Amino acid sequence: MKIIKNINEKIKENTVICLGSFDGLHIGHQTLIENVIKESKEENLKSVLFTFSNHPASIIPNKEEPKLIITNDEKVETLKKTGIDYLVMVAFSKKFMRMDPEDFVKDILVDNLNVKKIVVGFNYRFGYKGKGDTNLLKKLSDLYDFKVDIVSPIKNNGEVVSSSLIRKLILEGNIKKANKYLGRLFSIEGEVIHGKKRGKNLGFPTANIYLNNNYIVPKTGLYKTNTIYKSNRYNSLTNVGFNPTFERNRNISIETYILNFNKDIYNEEIKVEFLEFLRDEKKFNSKEELIEQMNSDIRSISE
Repeated sequence: MKIIKNINEKIKENTVICLGSFDGLHIGHQTLIENVIKESKEENLKSVLFTFSNHPASIIPNKEEPKLIITNDEKVETLKKTGIDYLVMVAFSKKFMRMDPEDFVKDILVDNLNVKKIVVGFNYRFGYKGKGDTNLLKKLSDLYDFKVDIVSPIKNNGEVVSSSLIRKLILEGNIKKANKYLGRLFSIEGEVIHGKKRGKNLGFPTANIYLNNNYIVPKTGLYKTNTIYKSNRYNSLTNVGFNPTFERNRNISIETYILNFNKDIYNEEIKVEFLEFLRDEKKFNSKEELIEQMNSDIRSISE
């Protein structure tokens, strides 16, 4: 997969392009990508995924930028496994924001990326103030000689799978359902930093994660997780919260107890995959009560 970050770079081969923010790379996005790869093979075209390195809401006035479900680095690694030929990942800027929809199609998709077919979701919008939509794409397809394939939404019990829905599920602690819609395990990557050593003093040393990205953080509570360190996967328990048993933290923390693990991993990167919400965070009356609960939690994920 070749990565293009310069919007002026050209592709000589004829292409089929899927367009979107792909901010969650969920099962709806995966369907788009599968369609593009299938059609590229059937029609002897190069497959292209066009997206932005930053969310458009980070530039558009009065728009709140959504929290990350997946980082750009994770997105690139995931897309490499799909078989896409080109990933066009450019910065969304004020110039892009003001671009006329037809200019985007003609100057970028047709002239630079040599598009012969466009694949988009049913609700795709583009160009200045989102004035471009699937109807405009169909109209322009005759003028600029390309085809348009509009993919229907993926639904579950009448519910349309979307990144905003997945964010809502994560915030509610409904990790199992979020994972189902993502088509993979929701995960957070970060550097292990020094904490207050409370877990270690209780006999349960935890890895405290510094979140160096604008990740969405799950509902407070205890989760069954996997922790990946140097390509090895370990069973773990992860607490998201404020440590109410002790002096309550001002900021939310993510602390992971890794089973059968005793290495010093400070300042190193780990990845935590969330499997299941176990219980709400609670304030215990004593350290002994907390230790008893931790042992119970460990047994629950070890059985």
